[in-house]
Amino acid sequence: MLILLPPSEGKSGPRRGRPMNLATLSSPSLTTARSQVLEALLQVSGSPDGARVLGLTPGQAEEIVRNLDLRDSPSARADSVYTGVLYDALGFETLTAPARRRATTRVGIVSSLFGLVRPGDRIAPYRLSGDVSLPGLGPVAGVWREHLGPAVEEALGSGLLVDFRSTMYAAFWRPPPAMSRRVATVRVLHEVDGQRKVVSHFNKATKGRIVRAVLEDGANPRTPSALAALLRDLGWRVEDGTAGPKGTQLDVIVDSV
Repeated sequence: MLILLPPSEGKSGPRRGRPMNLATLSSPSLTTARSQVLEALLQVSGSPDGARVLGLTPGQAEEIVRNLDLRDSPSARADSVYTGVLYDALGFETLTAPARRRATTRVGIVSSLFGLVRPGDRIAPYRLSGDVSLPGLGPVAGVWREHLGPAVEEALGSGLLVDFRSTMYAAFWRPPPAMSRRVATVRVLHEVDGQRKVVSHFNKATKGRIVRAVLEDGANPRTPSALAALLRDLGWRVEDGTAGPKGTQLDVIVDSV
């Protein structure tokens, strides 16, 4: 099983430690593309137009400085760098030892800068949203559409792909139809008075708690229906859709945080 997560805009980093080394990251087939995106990010961050291109406000000037220090700033495990609602709810640092070991092999984080990283990969905090177009490279989503497929498929192997990505990061790579029988896309719907809709906070927090529960349980479902059954056993209200060329969508219905 491979659980795909989106990154977070918010990131934390250590005060000391060795700089990141792209050559040591998982999915080494992405090293060249990572280097290209990093170089383009450094160049745009050092340009007068950098904040506008990166979609930053004047109050976010420290994000530019952070980008400019990427080659030399201390690195840390990705599972401690990514923060925010989803990652707070998942709580990598408080997983049991067996669950954390599972996370290292069963979780992948889709990144604008790195393409795909694993929780144990050492990275430096950065600012690069998935909707940015970098001078000389174009949209980062387009860059990764050219390179990400083989890396994800290698990481997945013959298991089930469980896709928790947001719409923005889903555009980086879409599973081919031949893989559809082992793709489950999880959507969280907030239900109030019989009306259902996607609410960002509920969506992210619930996804984090689902991933945590699955990692702690230890089961390794191999089909979307088996995953739906597991989630129900773990206490979630799940409705599974019909399998299609893009896989099977599982709707998790929540009525509270």
